[in-house]
Amino acid sequence: MGTILVPHHLDERLSDVDFPVAAGRVVTAEPGGGGFWQRVAGLHAALADAVAAEQGPPAVVTGDCSLALGVVAGLQRRGVDPAVVWFDAHGDLHTPESSTSGYPGGMPLRMLMGEGDPTVAGRTGLRPVPAERVVLVDGRDLDPAEVDFLGRSAVRHVPVAAVPDVDGPIYLHIDLDVVDAAALPGLRFPVTPGPDADAVRQAALRLLATGRVAALTIACTWHAGEGTADLARPTVEALLAAL
Repeated sequence: MGTILVPHHLDERLSDVDFPVAAGRVVTAEPGGGGFWQRVAGLHAALADAVAAEQGPPAVVTGDCSLALGVVAGLQRRGVDPAVVWFDAHGDLHTPESSTSGYPGGMPLRMLMGEGDPTVAGRTGLRPVPAERVVLVDGRDLDPAEVDFLGRSAVRHVPVAAVPDVDGPIYLHIDLDVVDAAALPGLRFPVTPGPDADAVRQAALRLLATGRVAALTIACTWHAGEGTADLARPTVEALLAAL
């Protein structure tokens, strides 16, 4: 298991010290020109290269959820077409047309299914993950457009206590804001109430125990300098140890 740190929130470079890991490798890239997805496409491509080069299942620790695109693209280059199990308090199911805020971090799960802006997929070779191979875990702060999408898609939407078994290799994505915000102050987009850290950890460990997790991403979606990394460290260390 190799640990890859991508210290970015979208196109902002973050300090390495705000992440609760000692990474074996750091992946970063200067933003390019153009619109947002053009600016970050090089970072996604660099991450896809790093994941593809790993011999075992990598753990990717980063500052937002959008880097999942590079992780899955890297797995696919290795011949792994994973199911996606996505722990997040939010849906991340918007397209540019459905989003009222335009926030790119609210779009990556939908993009993994082949919708939304195609720039990163074109740069990395990312192929769509079928909706029936996607599980959204504890998405509880959903916009109306996301609720509508879930109502007509094959994506499974479940609470932390009811994560289903999935066939084949798994990409396990955990945005730590899935934890009740009362337990993790400093989150960028806090949601409460929610499951405690132990419930999230136990659900994730059950998936890791299958031996079929091909990659793990831990999204540390908090503001820098507020001590949240220290509070999250026991959960992160337990997950990394189980991969």
